[in-house]
Amino acid sequence: MSLTVNSLSTQNRTAKHPLQVAKRLEKFQRSKEALISQKDGIINLGRGFPNFDGPEFIKEAAIQAIRDGKNQYAQGFGVPELNIAIADRFRKETGLVVDPDNKVTVTNGCLEAISATVLGLINPGDEVILFSPLYDCYEGNLAMAGAKIISIPLQPPDFAIPIEKLKLTVSRSTRAIVINTPHNPTGKMFSLEELNDIASLCIENDVLVFADEVYHKLTFDMEHISIASLPGMFERTVTMNSLAKTFSLTGWKIGWAVAPSHLTWGLRLAHSFITFSNATPLQCAAAVALRAPDSYYVELKRDYMAKRAILVEGLKAVGFKVFPPNGTFFVLADHTPFGLENDVAFCEYLLKEVGVLAIPCSVFSFNPEEGKNLVRFVFCKDDETLRVAVERMKEKLRK
Repeated sequence: MSLTVNSLSTQNRTAKHPLQVAKRLEKFQRSKEALISQKDGIINLGRGFPNFDGPEFIKEAAIQAIRDGKNQYAQGFGVPELNIAIADRFRKETGLVVDPDNKVTVTNGCLEAISATVLGLINPGDEVILFSPLYDCYEGNLAMAGAKIISIPLQPPDFAIPIEKLKLTVSRSTRAIVINTPHNPTGKMFSLEELNDIASLCIENDVLVFADEVYHKLTFDMEHISIASLPGMFERTVTMNSLAKTFSLTGWKIGWAVAPSHLTWGLRLAHSFITFSNATPLQCAAAVALRAPDSYYVELKRDYMAKRAILVEGLKAVGFKVFPPNGTFFVLADHTPFGLENDVAFCEYLLKEVGVLAIPCSVFSFNPEEGKNLVRFVFCKDDETLRVAVERMKEKLRK
């Protein structure tokens, strides 16, 4: 099995209509999705979605909204009750008061918030800084916008921001910095010191920040801080989030962006040509979700800390070198003790011989060589699934 679409391309080379792709997307034909097996018996610790359902009270709210006739187009930037709920939660978490009508935009998941932000605010040739490894959709969206991408690698064991390198990289030519905290795939959380350093550079050089915070409630060892809450940063920050990770409702695709009016204008214009609006009853239910009591988040963190312990300790017992995450539901592990050539070869072996799916870290790396020693596992699965996966690896992997 390969990490490319070559096998599919081969089948179509002699076909009447061969596969076609725009040049700006050619490099993305390698895909982590190619490793996903549909065969029965595979334990999927690769893809970042739970194998359990979201809370009943939210699902009931969606059903009630459908029954109440809330089934037509919503206003493009979100149903009023959801925009208000987002603004209220943003105020509670950051201390910032935002106008829900002018500074909150509901999108088709956080991915569309990223797309609308990039397409609405980035011009061809603009320099944008990314930290690698990274959620691969950042690079894809920036490529579609024609941006000049500059990557700064984060290195194990702590994946700290190399501030001196960042200082040498940021300039008046830099349009934006993309940050993701808690961070996919490393599980790193940006410290207050790191965020302050980034903020100072952005203010000094008039740089925007696109902040992806979808895992902000899945934190374990330190408190999440929104960079928009730092002095001088709200006016230059787009903060993006979604319902998916916090409420285990990845299929609903309800996301949002919070930004000052002058940045909201551009992202909303792009949003109007991408999806325009989202499913109305699901937005109504999302508003109910965001009014959940604090006890919900306490239980969420408790449950995920237990899952993290099962997987982290289990991987160590198997023989991996593990980098425990401070947030998210991802774990990076060094596969090199098992003697395979690289991360792709290891994941192929793990899938075929062990029956466990993981993702090679090279697909998250701007330079694939940077990730070749690491693989990503997820622990957003029920406890029994995690334990069975660990036992399979203990039985079949050999150092």
